Amino acid sequence: EAGAVLDAAFAGARMRRALALRERLFDQPYYRLVHAEADGLPGLVADRFGGTLVVQATTAGMERLLPEVLAAAGDVLGPEAVVLRNDAPARRAEGLDAYVRLASGDLDGAVEVREGSLKFIADLMGGQKTGWFFDQRDNRAFVATLAGGARMVDVYCHSGGFAIAGAGAGASEVLAFDRSQAAIELAHRAAVENGVDGRSTFERGDAFEVMEALGQAGERFAVVAADPPAFVKSRGELKSGLKGYRKLARLAARLVEPGGFLFLASCSHNVKAGAFAQEVGRGMARAGRAGRIIRSAGAGADHPVHPFLPESAYLKTLVLQLD
Repeated sequence: EAGAVLDAAFAGARMRRALALRERLFDQPYYRLVHAEADGLPGLVADRFGGTLVVQATTAGMERLLPEVLAAAGDVLGPEAVVLRNDAPARRAEGLDAYVRLASGDLDGAVEVREGSLKFIADLMGGQKTGWFFDQRDNRAFVATLAGGARMVDVYCHSGGFAIAGAGAGASEVLAFDRSQAAIELAHRAAVENGVDGRSTFERGDAFEVMEALGQAGERFAVVAADPPAFVKSRGELKSGLKGYRKLARLAARLVEPGGFLFLASCSHNVKAGAFAQEVGRGMARAGRAGRIIRSAGAGADHPVHPFLPESAYLKTLVLQLD
């Protein structure tokens, strides 16, 4: 806005607007509160975990405004603790240092995250991104509806989102893998909290290696989920990254039993939805599988997209049924 004064009142007005939307959308205080440009605060992400707020500035301008932003957050939310997760790789392009620190309050270890009746555990100081992937909330819920009474495998399980959602929906057995031992331990804790640890196994492992081994062992599942980190972090990585998604689809498709379901995701904003779908199709074909897309989706409603910045719709997901 021309002539706007960038102060705590400016940030607070936008936070109040963002909060009003989230409170209309969700009945529990666990969501992305501020999603950058779409919420009128470019370069700022803020995720709410009950009484704790995680704030991330990715531009030099927003870094300078952080004192005003924190003052506004205190006025609008009055959080018990605020974590600054300013370690995003995008900060390097702005000449900014990477750091993580507690800006205010106390934080004693990991915190609880609630989605419906499920409880998860997030490490806000050391976990990936801001500690939890709120953007996949709706996709977790949909995939869970397919898992009842069935075997499921999640090869990039992080701290248990898709896996525990599937087990909570009645999956007979869930195998879950991640390269991070810390994430695996959080996932197991959450499985115990939700009473599904008897049907859930969490192990450390590389996704591609795990899928190769499971395929060679003849393992088949009714639901296969793969939500990897970004394969394409810059435009220069596009060609190799697309090959990565093709390989991911090939290996994952081999694990799906006939009539079963495959969930794949890309959070690489440089990968367009059409290109992602094409590589998934190519990977399936190389696995000798055919099927159909039954759902194509992005992030949840707490990750709005600015109408003039469609490229900010970074998350692409597909659910396919395979023959």
